[in-house]
Amino acid sequence: MHMQDWNTYRQQIIDGVGGLSKLSPETVKGYATLNSAAHRTNLLDDKTRELIALAVAISLRCDGCIAVHTAAARKFGATKEEIAEALGVAISINAGAAIVYSTRALDAFDATGEV
Repeated sequence: MHMQDWNTYRQQIIDGVGGLSKLSPETVKGYATLNSAAHRTNLLDDKTRELIALAVAISLRCDGCIAVHTAAARKFGATKEEIAEALGVAISINAGAAIVYSTRALDAFDATGEV
């Protein structure tokens, strides 16, 4: 059993974006422009782009992004092992960010003693 029905959820996201597009077409058009800009150079293949997008989706904690980019990564030939490796990168970057921000919290603590 899966945590949720990702295929249904992905379709709900697509349908929801379609509804948003009717209400705010310029917003969705702007998003589409940003999305297509990433494909203009063709220096990265589609699978690599989707693995990066999936790692970013994990970092942003975006279930909709996870649903869309996991399906796209699979479509472009990513294996479960490649996805796991990309997720490992996301985990390490998030842990690194926590370390860096921990130093900021300690700095804030030290600064409050100077008041």
